Amino acid sequence: MATQLDLQEQEQLDELKAFWKQYGNLITWVLILVLGAFAAWNGWNWYQREQAGKASAMFDELERAAQAGDAEKAGKVFSDLKARYPRTAFAEQGGLLAAKVQYEKGQADGAKATLAWVADNATENEYKTIARLRLAGVLLDQKQYDEALKQLASASGKEFEALVADRRGDVLLAQGKKDDAKAAYQAAWKAMDEKLEYRRLVDAKLTALGAPPEPAAGASAPAGAKQ
Repeated sequence: MATQLDLQEQEQLDELKAFWKQYGNLITWVLILVLGAFAAWNGWNWYQREQAGKASAMFDELERAAQAGDAEKAGKVFSDLKARYPRTAFAEQGGLLAAKVQYEKGQADGAKATLAWVADNATENEYKTIARLRLAGVLLDQKQYDEALKQLASASGKEFEALVADRRGDVLLAQGKKDDAKAAYQAAWKAMDEKLEYRRLVDAKLTALGAPPEPAAGASAPAGAKQ
């Protein structure tokens, strides 16, 4: 009986050896890949958290410089931020903040360069669109109308459609293209939430061009109007 069990165990051991000889390397490599991927994922997450923490500290420094109106320092911190942590949201936000203080302090070219970096390198389309909108505004002030329109043509964030159209109207009006500007303002007015206060400004622009927007059908008459 004992001999029979020994023979069965030996057969099973031989089968296991044969199986491992045939598939052992494959199983080992699969385990190495799985465990390696898991370790890499954990390492990447740790690296991302570390990068985000350092980028956050630099953003705080940039924010303090902006609040103090120190455009030189804000620009320098942003330069370091984009060089070290370009793929973080802090770099994108920092660029928008740095450009704001640069422009306010008369550093229009610096603001343009900063906004151009955000527009070209931001990972989120929202930040790209905001940067292009602001960059178009700076270019408009500098009478670089064609370049401003190019930036607006690339501003594709759906939620900013109305603002992009409004800014396009400003550029076209500055070029003396009143009919085109009117069409852009009308598109902005239609796309903008009627509850937004800014819509009244677009309304005023259209009225100044002799094309006040028509109230939506069924809209109530203004207070004091004759019945």
